[in-house]
Amino acid sequence: MSSQNPVGLALKIAVVVALLFGLVTIYSGGMALSGKKEVGNAVPFVLWFNFLAGFAYVAASFGLAKMLGWGLKLSIAIAIATALVFAAFGFVVMQGGTYEMRTVGAMGIRLGVWVVISAIAMRAFRRPA
Repeated sequence: MSSQNPVGLALKIAVVVALLFGLVTIYSGGMALSGKKEVGNAVPFVLWFNFLAGFAYVAASFGLAKMLGWGLKLSIAIAIATALVFAAFGFVVMQGGTYEMRTVGAMGIRLGVWVVISAIAMRAFRRPA
């Protein structure tokens, strides 16, 4: 990719990040859900959401790589859904529910990653062909 198209390069990087993030999320979520990885006081709906979202991450990476409109919509939906689950998790915490502090960091990273991927994708889809 030439340096004259930074949006295209940013999208390619975003696609790779989404794919790798998705594969790691599926693996780690599967290990946690199967009991092969200790998760401590994990909040079950957050754990399930993250595991299932991993498949959406992989799908979004393919849609974005092919510049398909549904890939953009899916990346935005992932960011919104992650924000909503993070808010629901926050509610559980505020109600005194047990949780792992690492979940706060992980959800913050997930939300940040998908907001950035969505922003890059929106910019790439707006650019003239």
